[in-house]
Formats: sequence, structure tokens, C-alpha cells
Amino acid sequence: MPNIKIFSGSSHQDLSQRIADRLGLELGKVVTKKFSNQETCVEIGESVRGEDVYIVQSGCGEINDNLMELLIMINACKIASASRVTAVIPCFPYARQDKKDKVSRAPISAKLVANMLSVSGADHIITMDLHASQIQGFFDIPVDNLYAEPAVLKWIKENIPEWKNCTIVSPDAGGAKRVTSIADRLNVDFALIHKERKKANEVDRMVLVGDVKDRVAILVDDMADTCGTICHAADRLISAGATKVYAILTHGIFSGPAISRINNACFEAVVVTNTIPQEEKMKHCPKIQVIDISMILAEAIRRTHNGESVSYLFSHVPL
Repeated sequence: MPNIKIFSGSSHQDLSQRIADRLGLELGKVVTKKFSNQETCVEIGESVRGEDVYIVQSGCGEINDNLMELLIMINACKIASASRVTAVIPCFPYARQDKKDKVSRAPISAKLVANMLSVSGADHIITMDLHASQIQGFFDIPVDNLYAEPAVLKWIKENIPEWKNCTIVSPDAGGAKRVTSIADRLNVDFALIHKERKKANEVDRMVLVGDVKDRVAILVDDMADTCGTICHAADRLISAGATKVYAILTHGIFSGPAISRINNACFEAVVVTNTIPQEEKMKHCPKIQVIDISMILAEAIRRTHNGESVSYLFSHVPL
């Protein structure tokens, strides 16, 4: 493809390489290093004048360093006369800080990140499964929020033999929309778990709404961080009579005690996409399986570059 350059930040080199391979392109030359005082330094190693530039950087690992590196890379390309700079952010950082809760002194950090990306010079954002799709409205530039759902449906049909007799379960009320959409497309029932939280990252009480007796339960959520919610939910489903429990999550953050919790929980498998690198975690947790979504991002980049519609990807996995 002429006039297109893809650069990778340091957060997820493997995904960037897969995207480039899929598009038949080489990754652009870029050197990122840190000065001894921990300031980030980025040098773009080739001309981007008049090019359509895509920078792949996920919100994972050292989140603040990676975000800063992305902002600096966008700015470096912009002031080197790139015609358009698109930030490809598979897992959007700070997406959970998207509203003020009852304590009115909380920040809305997702909006701040949106402003920072715009100010640094991004013309377009491609991301996946935003925690709340309203985050698109925090930007004044176009945002393509892609969905892992088609890839998830494909995985369920190929890997769960009893999928016609399953119940899709949301571990909280917020994910009900996501779950009903998948349940409709598989033509199966759904259930949801209502949880009461006393404070962040700690779950208090869980109430199951719906029937999972003698069925396979598939928990679906957009992200799992410390995994307290999904592990409690799995126990709740088993005690309600589910025969097997799977968890399917778009972003497997898995911080803190997550891995040991999954190892001790009653999951058949915990399936995540590779919006965040999972190689290290898979070594310590045999239950984790990965769905590759690089072809969805690559196809979105190709369509954006060629000025084609991206909405086909909302319901299909590119071949």
C-alpha cells in the first residue's frame, strides 16, 4: 500500500508485527529510549512527509510511560509533516475513569487522555471494546471503536462443543448489553450477576438473575483486572448448578493476585484477546487462552487508509 507507514510503540511489539505482516508492510523504524532521568526520547528513523501514519500502542504494562511515548510519537510524526496520524490503541488507558461517582472530587481521566491525544496531533483513533462507548464522545476527532464480538462468537462455536446449550452471563449489570448481543447472535439464553461494591476492586455480595442449572455458563466482560469479580461470579455459577464455566474477556489486564485467583477458580478456560501481551501470564496459568485480533485491527487500518467503510468489521471476522 503506498503512502502508509506503521510504527510500533514499545507496549506490544508482537501485535504491531502481526498487523504489519497481515498488511504486507514493514514496521517503520523508530527508536524509543529513556534518558537517565527517565524522560522518554523518541526518534522516527524514516521520512513521514505526506504519509498516512498509524502508531500502534496499547494501554498496558507501564501505562503512563506508554501513554507518554504514544503522545511523543504522534507529535514527532505530526511536526515531521505527516498528512494524517492515526493512533491505534487496542486497549484504551484510563477508560474506567469515565465519570464522576457520588464523591464529586473524582477526576474524569478518560476525557483528559482524549484531550492529550488530540492536542498531541492525532487525527483519528482506532480502539477496541471501550469500557464505555460514550468515551468516543470525549473526542472531537473520529474514533473507530471496534468489537471483539465476532471473534468471540467464532471461538465459542469452534471450541465449546455444547455451545447450543449454554447461557451467556454478564458478571455485572454494566455488561448486560454486550451479553444480550452475543446471546441473540448465538440464539441462547443470558443471565446477569448483580454485584454490590463497597469500594473499588472489592466485591461484596452477588445475586444471580437467570437460570444456569445443568448448562455451560460463559462469562463475558470487556476487561478483567484483579479478577475478583469473575472468580466470585464463577463460584456463584457453579453453586447455581452450572456444569462448566468459561470466561471470555477482551482485555486481560491480570494485575495483582489475578493469576493465582484464576488458577484456584473453577474455570475450564479463561479466554482473552491479544490487545494486551499475554505470553508471560500464559506460562504461569495454563487456563488462559488467546484469541488473535490482529486481523481485525489490520483490516480497520486498510479500510481507513483506502477510505472504505469499517462497519463490516462490527459483525464479521476478516478471513
